Amino acid sequence: MNDSGIWRQEKGRVYLVGAGPGDPELLTVRAHRLLTGARVVAYDELVGPEILALVPRSAELIPVGRRKGTCPDAPPIHPLVLERALDGLDVIRLKGGDPFIFGRGGEEAEQLTALRIPFEVVPGISAALGAAASTGIPLTHRDAAQSVSFVTAHVKSDADDVLADRIPRTGTIVFYMGLGTLRRTAERLIAYGRGPSTPVAVIAHATLPTQRMVIADLATIAGEVEAANLPAPALVVVGDVIARRVEPASRRAEVPLHRAATPSTRATSKASPQAGKAQRARAR
Repeated sequence: MNDSGIWRQEKGRVYLVGAGPGDPELLTVRAHRLLTGARVVAYDELVGPEILALVPRSAELIPVGRRKGTCPDAPPIHPLVLERALDGLDVIRLKGGDPFIFGRGGEEAEQLTALRIPFEVVPGISAALGAAASTGIPLTHRDAAQSVSFVTAHVKSDADDVLADRIPRTGTIVFYMGLGTLRRTAERLIAYGRGPSTPVAVIAHATLPTQRMVIADLATIAGEVEAANLPAPALVVVGDVIARRVEPASRRAEVPLHRAATPSTRATSKASPQAGKAQRARAR
């Protein structure tokens, strides 16, 4: 009760949850536990139907977020997330990858702090780590790369030359959301000192059954990817570690000794309308 004698409802908690790179088996235990007990889930387009199927049928599913082209003036966090939290509901803000690696989690946390809405960050396996594991590319290697840089291929202003000038001349670089700017990125890297023969791998739909990869060098990668008609979303990995690639065993062929029961049968029917939209958006 406040000073005027009116009952005040407590604010809900917002969970900024990383959904990982796509494969539902790469969810963290904490993320899985939150999703299976959720009341409100606001999810990005890159979150697939298998993960949404974990959400109870009674929960509210809110599709939010865009893969690219978000308006610069858009609020850091979706208004419906704030509305539900201010109404006293706990909300899961579900994001592909990790919230704090090009997931706008930092901006959202700042706004939640300003509004005095309690929040928790649940890390997820970032797309770069998932892509590396599923393709056998070691992002670091004692004989090939002593550093790795995560870089966004999209900046808030036209500052790609400044960005390219700051990228290390050695080590591995991983570009997030890099498919649409691949040709220009390759040109900038060559202009700023990377050799044209530097290996490049472009990985689409990492960790999913639809995963595809093209390997070439900086001089030819854009043309090879265009010829292969590689779909978004995709990661671009640049560096000598690609020559150290090993072929991992396919987990899709293994027979697990034990699999924990999940509410997939009941939850799938609840999530299907929104999940289908997310899956179609991801396939574009």
